[in-house]
Amino acid sequence: MEVTKKIGVIGVGKLGQAIISGLIKNNPGIVNNIIGTVNHLESIEKVKKVFNINVSNDNINLVKNSDVLIIAVKPQNMSDLMTQINPYIDGSKLIISVAASITTNFIAQRLTEKIPIIRAMPNTPCVINKGMTALSASANCSKEDLQLASSIFEVVGETVIVDEYLMDGVTALSASGPAYLYVIIESLAEAGVKLGISREVSTKLAAQTMLGAASMVLSSKSHPALLKDMVTTPAGCTIDGLMELEEGKLRVTLIKAVVLAAKRARELVNN
Repeated sequence: MEVTKKIGVIGVGKLGQAIISGLIKNNPGIVNNIIGTVNHLESIEKVKKVFNINVSNDNINLVKNSDVLIIAVKPQNMSDLMTQINPYIDGSKLIISVAASITTNFIAQRLTEKIPIIRAMPNTPCVINKGMTALSASANCSKEDLQLASSIFEVVGETVIVDEYLMDGVTALSASGPAYLYVIIESLAEAGVKLGISREVSTKLAAQTMLGAASMVLSSKSHPALLKDMVTTPAGCTIDGLMELEEGKLRVTLIKAVVLAAKRARELVNN
């Protein structure tokens, strides 16, 4: 689905820039239909220079001139922003929020007009167009609204649609997930250094191995346990390594990390 709507990005930080970059790369003509706002005046010229789009710190002007509002501000700033732009929101708008832990209901309660709202949870690999974004919609969203939101985020990676009650879990799993995986890559690289491999080579070995393994899961659609068994030969070295991971409770520790992060996500904003 080609994006032809006028898109306003409130809060053009790294994620906002990644979305804008992906949209323009996919459809160069859309550059004239994208406007953005930044918090700091010194950022205006910088963003203009990179994307050649209309950028200011005027959120009200952006709302008036956009069909789709992508809100990429910090969760603690969302309530004040809604108060500021509420008088200028009408039924023709679609709001897409990427603010962690902010529910569609949180936004709806702060708006006079009943408009479609989509909650999006992307992760940082969106910056290199390898992201994962989960989307959930308010009750009054149409199929077309969801398709439009999916089209926007597909320019920076993959998308899935989930029920909103699962979004805190998504935040803990895929939004926080890169941090967990960086720790694993770092640890594997440290092991390579311990065994005499240079840090540069160890890091490349670890990172490319994780990339390849993830690609195998996605392309084969096989259960990870089955792919693990393909690597694990009887009486081989891999089974010894796996036994050490089980003894160190890596599996249960990762599960606990995701569960605890989800709990924290629910606590970030009191609805």
